[in-house]
Amino acid sequence: MRVAAIIAAAGVGQRMGGQTPKPYLMLANKPILAHTLEIFEKIPEVQEVTVVAHPDDLDLCQDTVISPFNFKKVLRLVPGGKERQDSVYHALKTLQREDDLEIVLVHDGVRPFITPDQIRAVIQGARRHGGAVLGWPAQDTLKRVNSQGEVLQTLDRQDIWQIQTPQAFQAPLLWRAFVDAYSRNFYATDEAALLEENHQPVVVIPGSPFNLKITTPQDLQLAEGLLPMFKKLWRKKHAGRSGV
Repeated sequence: MRVAAIIAAAGVGQRMGGQTPKPYLMLANKPILAHTLEIFEKIPEVQEVTVVAHPDDLDLCQDTVISPFNFKKVLRLVPGGKERQDSVYHALKTLQREDDLEIVLVHDGVRPFITPDQIRAVIQGARRHGGAVLGWPAQDTLKRVNSQGEVLQTLDRQDIWQIQTPQAFQAPLLWRAFVDAYSRNFYATDEAALLEENHQPVVVIPGSPFNLKITTPQDLQLAEGLLPMFKKLWRKKHAGRSGV
């Protein structure tokens, strides 16, 4: 049974500013997306990768990320849609022909600090429960605020988690959730919410505060500082091991 990863890299990235789409911004002399794909290339539990890029960026993705770094697991590059949900659905449809597909992972292309252990954890969580996501408990006080900036309510953070990716799902459950969502014109900001709408259980597995999604210039600066530490920990943990 196969495990496939969908890497979502079709966002416009308006908060980043500038002319270069954020997956292709340089992080330590390498596009952010290339750092992310390297992790999935090295982990044996994932057999194939589908990258979703903005329709205008397909050549850019191929020429600056996939071809130069020779990612052998990247089997296809597909154009994204209007919303994230549409983009992931485009990729998911290309996987429907694979009869032995067991688990589908969905990961943000601009989260380059995911670890192999975290990927393995959500795969196992999906096998046991149907769906699993990475998350991190909210640390700060949370308040609901109106459009005028006035505090309406202080929320109890005890049960609040910030959800990350990758998210992993049993393939038939994810496909059914997408089909049902489109039949009701329901859109969600992540794949887990589609399963939740179908009353399918999704478990949260502790991730890491370092699993940063790079969406702003400040995030990119933070990533530049995190990368040397991440690489050092990677080398230390996997020194002397074959693979990861």
